[in-house]
Amino acid sequence: MGIRITPSILNADFSHLDQEIAKISEVSDLLHLDVMDNVFVPNFTFDFDAATSIIAKSPLPVDSHLMIADVDTLGPAYAHAGSASVTIHAESSIDPVKTLRSIKREGARAGLAFKPGTDIEDYLDIVAEVDMFLIMTVEPGFGGQKFMQSMAEKVRRTRALIGDRPIWLQVDGGISLETIEIALDWGADTFVAGSAVFNAADPAEMVNRLRALVTQ
Repeated sequence: MGIRITPSILNADFSHLDQEIAKISEVSDLLHLDVMDNVFVPNFTFDFDAATSIIAKSPLPVDSHLMIADVDTLGPAYAHAGSASVTIHAESSIDPVKTLRSIKREGARAGLAFKPGTDIEDYLDIVAEVDMFLIMTVEPGFGGQKFMQSMAEKVRRTRALIGDRPIWLQVDGGISLETIEIALDWGADTFVAGSAVFNAADPAEMVNRLRALVTQ
């Protein structure tokens, strides 16, 4: 099972974003770009123009996590803009199959994300369309929240659902030195870490420490 560490810039210094990304660019697998519209979630980060500028400049492949209302239109647009991976939320998509397929046609991996309260069993019939499942281990919208241990069974069920398929299983929310091994034990292989990385004195060292815990 491959392991991926994908730092989220949600807790980075937006006024010096290029420098912040450069700090972790040589030790990370992807850059996790949290896009929030203050509609689907009660927070705003980047509009499409700002996000695509980050995608274009990033030295890392970008994992775009779209916490937005108009995901069926903008999901494929983020793929077209150069995202390596685009994740849409099941809760905001009217036609997730169509949108996931459109994302893949644009050359990106297609991810499907679930809020803590959403039952993955409702989406069993579209597993073949998904390149990555994202299980939120906090409520989406803000960084720095406490890791939800109650998501254990949901992550385990998703791992069982994936089976031998080449589908990544990502967890996002509260991932730190104290929680990343827990998420690994549940079955996750792709880890989003935001505040743990960018609030550290040395973000690159923190990425390396997180990786060491899940690759021993």
